[in-house]
Amino acid sequence: MIELILPVVVSCIIAFFVVFLMTPPLIKFLEKRNLAVKDVNKKGDVMVVRPGGPSIIVGIIASEIVLYAFLQLNEILAIIITTSAAFVIGYIDDKRYFKMHNQRWFKPVALAIAAIPIIALGAYDSDLAFPLFGTVQIPILYLALIIFMIPITGNTINSIDVLNGVASGFMVIASFSLSICLFIVENYEIAIVSLPLGFVSLAFYKYHKIPSKIFPGDSGALTLGAMYGSIAIVGGVEIIAAVVLLPAVINSFLFLSSVKRMQVKPIEHTDDFRLKATNDKTAPITLVRLILAVGPLSEKQVGFTIFKLAIFSGILAIITAFLMGVSL
Repeated sequence: MIELILPVVVSCIIAFFVVFLMTPPLIKFLEKRNLAVKDVNKKGDVMVVRPGGPSIIVGIIASEIVLYAFLQLNEILAIIITTSAAFVIGYIDDKRYFKMHNQRWFKPVALAIAAIPIIALGAYDSDLAFPLFGTVQIPILYLALIIFMIPITGNTINSIDVLNGVASGFMVIASFSLSICLFIVENYEIAIVSLPLGFVSLAFYKYHKIPSKIFPGDSGALTLGAMYGSIAIVGGVEIIAAVVLLPAVINSFLFLSSVKRMQVKPIEHTDDFRLKATNDKTAPITLVRLILAVGPLSEKQVGFTIFKLAIFSGILAIITAFLMGVSL
């Protein structure tokens, strides 16, 4: 473990400061090109630039290359390639080409293809580990799990990116929780590989928090989600990773189950521009709408509630990791 201290420190510093220092010039670059969207939860015509994906992916690649130089793991290469592919997919989606042409199949299919490097490099263990019950060998089914998991985690983080700072703040909590769990199950190398994701998310949160100066866009959200999913697969902690993401998974499930009703917005604004759940029963159910069932809240209050749920899920995941250690 002592010999791993240097790569841990160097990679985490690079992950944080590359994003921290690159994002302000990226914001200016996007402003000059008028690449901004309206912040619908602010009074007036508040415009916020997007996408923040470029600074996020550069921070991830730079830090993971450093780790690869030290550790020489195929798992790191698989994470880099799959995460980079997810960025490209998200960036294309940010350009709205497929959205304009109503090609909704593009993201899930492309993200499924992005998972192939994990299989090609053999960066996985086909044994699925459960707490208390031990492992289950599903060699063929596990390949399908890999193909499905990257689209799921990518779109799950994308779907929770609805308020200032929520996606990046949620990923700070989720990624550090996952890293702790990897240490608990004694998968030290992948735990170290996972740490840059938390520091990248933390650096981006500085500019994404309320009031946002930049939105991650699909390129940023899919990048964060795909890297998280890749780490879960190569680290053999798929069940634990799902527990960590519970609030976002619930949001995605609610969204998909009511997607046919998306013509009615689930959230409205009060006169003082706080958020409130719509009274229209035909509106889709989302996590934010459920949170607002208690009454109108500010955007910051809703965001902090989501963070509290993320912390609770992280604690559950840590307990699950301890139980996993008992079964192993």
